[in-house]
Amino acid sequence: MNDQLKSPASCSTSIDEKLRISKALQDITNRIHAAQNIKQILVDLKDGILNLFNAQSITIYVVDKLRNEIYSMFLAGGTELKEIRVPISNKSIAGYVANTGKFVNIGDAYNAAELKAIDNELTFDNSWDKKSGYRTKQILAAPIFNKKELMGVIQILNRKIGQNKFSEEEKGLLQEIAEVLGIAFYNQQRFARRRKTKFDYLISHDLLKEEELESAWDESREKKETMEKFLMNKYKISKDDIGRSYEEFYRCRFIVYNDKTVIPGDLIKNLKKDYLRRELWVPLEKKDANIHVIVDDPNNILKRDTIESLLKTKQVKYDVALSEDIIKFINLFYNSPEDEQSFTELLGKMEDEEAEVQDEDGGDVVTESDSVIMQLVNKIINDAYTRRASDIHIEPNIGKRNVEIRFRIDGDCALYQTVPFSYRAALISHIKIMCNLDITVKRMPQDGKIKFKRPTGDEIELRVATIPTQGAVEDVVMRILAKGETMPLENMGIAERNLRELINVINKPYGMILVVGPTGSGKTTTLHSALHHINTPDRKIWTAEDPVEITQYGLRQVQVQSKIGFDFAAAMRAFLRADPDVIMVGEMRDFETAKTGVEASLTGHLVFSTLHTNSAPETITRLLDMGIDPLNFADALLGILAQRLVRTLCKNCKESYHPTKEEYEEVAEAYGPEAFAKLNIPYDDKFVLCRPKGCDTCDKTGYKGRMGIHELLVGSDEMKKLIQKHATVEVMREQAIKEGMTTLLQDGIIKSIKGFTDFKQVRRVCIK
Repeated sequence: MNDQLKSPASCSTSIDEKLRISKALQDITNRIHAAQNIKQILVDLKDGILNLFNAQSITIYVVDKLRNEIYSMFLAGGTELKEIRVPISNKSIAGYVANTGKFVNIGDAYNAAELKAIDNELTFDNSWDKKSGYRTKQILAAPIFNKKELMGVIQILNRKIGQNKFSEEEKGLLQEIAEVLGIAFYNQQRFARRRKTKFDYLISHDLLKEEELESAWDESREKKETMEKFLMNKYKISKDDIGRSYEEFYRCRFIVYNDKTVIPGDLIKNLKKDYLRRELWVPLEKKDANIHVIVDDPNNILKRDTIESLLKTKQVKYDVALSEDIIKFINLFYNSPEDEQSFTELLGKMEDEEAEVQDEDGGDVVTESDSVIMQLVNKIINDAYTRRASDIHIEPNIGKRNVEIRFRIDGDCALYQTVPFSYRAALISHIKIMCNLDITVKRMPQDGKIKFKRPTGDEIELRVATIPTQGAVEDVVMRILAKGETMPLENMGIAERNLRELINVINKPYGMILVVGPTGSGKTTTLHSALHHINTPDRKIWTAEDPVEITQYGLRQVQVQSKIGFDFAAAMRAFLRADPDVIMVGEMRDFETAKTGVEASLTGHLVFSTLHTNSAPETITRLLDMGIDPLNFADALLGILAQRLVRTLCKNCKESYHPTKEEYEEVAEAYGPEAFAKLNIPYDDKFVLCRPKGCDTCDKTGYKGRMGIHELLVGSDEMKKLIQKHATVEVMREQAIKEGMTTLLQDGIIKSIKGFTDFKQVRRVCIK
């Protein structure tokens, strides 16, 4: 047969040529019809089909109805890929053919204009080419139908001779082969043996042989291992493939364990942990009025009846998971230290009837008699502290929707837990009681503080803010002010130039030093590090803070009390009568505080403070706009340090990679082309960046911890002249850069090149 197929199909009108093509096509169709194993016969006919079209490669896709995808049943010619999957949509070529049922004949798959002429959404995914080293050019693709039912797609790739599209004759040949394949696929499905196990997908996709599966049952029982674990260990079957086998057998979703899953407290509050571990099922979430439950065997009717009885609903959607993953989910949902009750157990103790009582105005009545509420709040605070959260957000919703509790960790908010709506009033009111706020006031914002002692003996302080929101409910935000040790300046990740200049200015006998940035950017930490550097017995240092977050031996620290009139300005006036050498003011919120600070720095004192501004040059204009005298401020200014916090890459799992030319140019453009050229960092094979990957250490995020990026403006003589002239921000920024200042963005880019963070995180926190 191969001798007959050596000549390519062409437009020749030769009768002999037409007979040859017809005979070859007839031979192919006959052998497909006679085949019991379609995949095997395609392997045998591969060369014949490719010679018929004078092509380099062939790909045949079949339909996966459950996932609304097509996947490659057969790949040949120039690739070592095991499987390609694409959604049935107009975004890919094979997906477009499957979605529309139309033929596609493309001259160059990389020609975007040619693809757009077919459909605006149509693109070519060259990732398969990159993985395989193959270069796709011409594509002739046809849908495979049996009657009107889509069975798959066949693609012929790359003519061996010529740059033109496939011919109309070749299109007709492919249509005939597609029709034969449609009948063959249908017959195979109709007459295939009945699937008896949840692992038959592995056999049908040549991942496992039948005899191997049979022996695996016996061996796994002997070794007392689960079948799944045995297949993964001995035969290297991936978890994804087992998942697909499960999905095909059970006709539902396969769920993989994820430790970021939100605990469904309202669904499991009355379910016992030991029972769920024994029966291997657990509710996962409530979505669209349906409760989604993961179970080891969704086909177990008796288990389903029990589940629906316990959950008191028939609206249950069943998903499947490995038994080990189900146990992991249960442990996550009920996780707590041995001496502490779990969140779920606490919810189970609280009676709905008690919490659902409402007054005439529709507001929830709080009963503080139940100590469970107190335990619940304590649990939230303890868990937040353990997870290194900086803030706790308690967010009630309108109507009967659950209360959401979110933690801000390393600058990003993440959902921690949900609490049934019936407990929202009790929860909010108990927090108010803890920080001595008026529980009857629900229409006005309130501020307070909580001193909280953890079971370990550690004492932490929380700053609490309540804010009325839509639907006559209140949000609560609690900032954790952990009593921390002062970090040395040398360990704060400050660039060499910035560190040198900063140490130089803080050792001056008098003047003003400002640290600026948004809320939560680490300004107070930096200030205390600077004070620690100059904290010696020969210096008297006073600090006014709201609140006192970090304590240092040798500092006289004062907490302001705005409610009684003891604000920052009042504190500073008091300090000036107390023989200070150094004064630190938590924040310059108003003209009086700023004016007093400038005057103090001009009378022989070193003054530290913070401001909420975006950059160092902008700080100058902000103070001048407040009414500060430019001449006095210019004389007083020593330096302004602007900073941000960026998430750092996990040291355990971050991976290096060689970026594309486009990525390199984007980084260079953001840094400033001229300034970047001075760094002498060429684009070559040695240029690498780092990116997040994810591991257990960083909770699969790829990031762990934060570090500062800085820009330091020094009060030089030239800068003082510009301040006196009330120069614009841009002029002062240019002058500062001439004097050696790197902007926040530039400092962040340098740290991303060094592998501490990535460019994406830098872009998230700064513009210039």
